Amino acid sequence: MVSGWWLVVSSYSLNKFIIFYQEFILYTLYFILYTLYFIPYTLYLIPYTLYPLPSLVPFLPIFAAYSASLPQMYNKMSFKAIWANNTSYSKFLISVGIILLSAVFFTLVSTLLSSAIYGVNMAELQRLLGNLDDPRAISILKLVQTISAIGTFIVPPFIIAYLIDPQPLRFLGIDKFAGIPSSFLVIICLMVSVPLINFLGELNGTMHLPGFLKSVEDWMKDSEDRAAELTKAFLNMPTFGSMIFNVFMVALIPALGEELLFRGVVQKIFTGWAKNIHIGVWMSALLFSAMHMQFYGFVPRLLLGAMLGYLFVWSGSLWLSILAHFVNNAAAVIFTYLYQQNLSSIDVDAVGTQEGEMMSVLISTAFTAMLLFMIYRIESKKRLLSGE
Repeated sequence: MVSGWWLVVSSYSLNKFIIFYQEFILYTLYFILYTLYFIPYTLYLIPYTLYPLPSLVPFLPIFAAYSASLPQMYNKMSFKAIWANNTSYSKFLISVGIILLSAVFFTLVSTLLSSAIYGVNMAELQRLLGNLDDPRAISILKLVQTISAIGTFIVPPFIIAYLIDPQPLRFLGIDKFAGIPSSFLVIICLMVSVPLINFLGELNGTMHLPGFLKSVEDWMKDSEDRAAELTKAFLNMPTFGSMIFNVFMVALIPALGEELLFRGVVQKIFTGWAKNIHIGVWMSALLFSAMHMQFYGFVPRLLLGAMLGYLFVWSGSLWLSILAHFVNNAAAVIFTYLYQQNLSSIDVDAVGTQEGEMMSVLISTAFTAMLLFMIYRIESKKRLLSGE
């Protein structure tokens, strides 16, 4: 009797291991293909005219997963949740494929649209975008940035959630709104945390890699300088209308898109994969910070990502994280505009970084921690009363 039971368990375990092994080999090969595709794409080595060609690569894991799901799809006559039973590993790689496909498609659309609106061909467009002193270049970059961000961060999470969960809105955490007390405290928390965030950014900027990695550090500095130059060009706001558009482009779209993607999808997948909430939060925060490709702001952005992740975990509502993200970005845009227009003497980026401001950094740290603890207590009590 015991030996028979052991044989059944062993057979089941062996079968699960074989399935996992096959999946691991299959998706690891696809991950290598992603890498071979994504590196030249990010380094702009793929010409605009060839964007559609490498974008076929992400179709491979999606096609494989789709083929494996055909019987289930025909039984249900629906694409909804066809990959619900896939492993977290395969869900993650399928998600990467969907994100890349959507990003390439929307980038291509934005490029063609820019070419049509401004009456330039692709070669002229590439030359124009290399000159940030040209007002047309900034306008085109803002158009491309807006459309690409929608296609990279907002559209894919809804597709992914629809394909891997029977209740997509609940999966993303947007089926319920955050409470007013927590929302109010989040706004205050983001405002008082400015000295702490700036101080950490300044501290991060003084870090250096070992001597044998000097070439890597030089590349990081060059990337950082280019990003800073582009950010400065974007945040040049001579009119009130340009400020409003920047709030839309720099605050609203990233707040919605990045939270849907990193907290709504990536954090959920990693939490299910590791069976640990904290690993899910910190892994998504790590990817969130790395994605920005601004290495000297990596630490504060990592901590901000973790805070946004825990706000989602505590409240169960992604809207609280979206609000926090929006306030963080919108405040930077609005205060920069006020400073540029001489309506404020405060340079918000310098708060907490000047000599003799350590006390303000310590006060900021204490109040930030206290406010986060208050939010945690409010949301914990709410969950207890609702029986969640």
